[in-house]
Amino acid sequence: MRAVCRRPGPTMLDLAAELARLRAQHLYRGRRRLDGPQQVRPLIGGRRLLAFCSNDYLGLASHPTVIAALREGAARWGVGSGAAHLVSGHGLAHERLEQALAAFVGRERALLFSTGYMANLGAIVALAGRGDLILADRLNHASLTDGARLSGARLRRYAHGDCAQLQRLAATAAPGCTLLISTDGVFSMDGDLAPLPALVAAASARGGWLLVDDAHGLGVIGPGGRGTLAHYGLGAAEVPILIGTLGKAFGTFGAFVAGSNDLIEYLVQRARSYIYTTALPPALAHATLAALELAGCEDWRRDRLQALVARFQAGAAALGLPLIASPTPIQPLLCGDAATALAWSRALEAAGILVTAIRPPTVPAGSARLRITFSAAHDEADVDRLLEALARLPRTTAMPSADPERVLAPASATSARSADR
Repeated sequence: MRAVCRRPGPTMLDLAAELARLRAQHLYRGRRRLDGPQQVRPLIGGRRLLAFCSNDYLGLASHPTVIAALREGAARWGVGSGAAHLVSGHGLAHERLEQALAAFVGRERALLFSTGYMANLGAIVALAGRGDLILADRLNHASLTDGARLSGARLRRYAHGDCAQLQRLAATAAPGCTLLISTDGVFSMDGDLAPLPALVAAASARGGWLLVDDAHGLGVIGPGGRGTLAHYGLGAAEVPILIGTLGKAFGTFGAFVAGSNDLIEYLVQRARSYIYTTALPPALAHATLAALELAGCEDWRRDRLQALVARFQAGAAALGLPLIASPTPIQPLLCGDAATALAWSRALEAAGILVTAIRPPTVPAGSARLRITFSAAHDEADVDRLLEALARLPRTTAMPSADPERVLAPASATSARSADR
């Protein structure tokens, strides 16, 4: 018998119709062309803009020391690694970076991956499978969700930061199964911190693992920029699996998993996204060493970020703008519907300021926003210029639909503080 396809694939006409639907619903995404280095005043499409939408939190993406290290690394190690780590692509530059990353986050070992997406997929699929239970925050990064689905384990998602629901779900774990709790350290679209002490308690009570993806925390918060775990005073015993990326605060590219010697050796043997892909270019590993040193020792970068965030929050409060409460460089301005978010983004761009509109499905329906991010390369005049442009935006009569407990009220804007400030 011939198999019957119950859900035929898209035809060319179907694709065109779907693209038209995305445009009509203000959900179509376009690419901008960067004509120079990543910086707070990038040249985009031939026009110089003031940008508040990159993840280059420490301003290291085009730092002269990092650029010099990349050149030195290319001269010494070449450009491409030429092979996967387990074939012939693992070099001294990779090994030195892994050792430095492990020391930076206080772990026995670290393992380099080519991207953060691959790190999450590799770790989760290697550690959980059919019959196991993965509990994930509903606002986790897509790579954590995709890794859980790909693993074949039972995936249950708890409401954002709801530790009581998490504990109830953990109680459903079958005897003898692996329980893995996964969360972002800093949530990329909201900028808030995961309640890690409570998650640690939930994992410990059930003998489960806690995996934290600290992509947006490392380099930014905690003593010496050592991330969300350091912010809370947690170590390897409480959080055995730590994921970090190198393309945000560290300004380069790639990712890593850090943990015990046994964990890393197991991932070397079982993480498919590590085994079956070309190793990170060694020159990038060499450059990241330089960026890591800068991130660890130059506390003024984090101090400046805190000052810029405080200035922006105070100004936004005076304007009555609905910010989601966040102590990090990620400052989401709620717009509500996708059309408003897109209109505000375009109005800012017309004024020479680049802030990307974040719309569903990246964020829930009704919570479209401008994701405003700060860099240590910004200055106070940049913040003031942004606030002046925001003050001129047309306001809609409909208020954004969001949890009122998570919106930074004007009266409390200047009192929002990070533990590191």
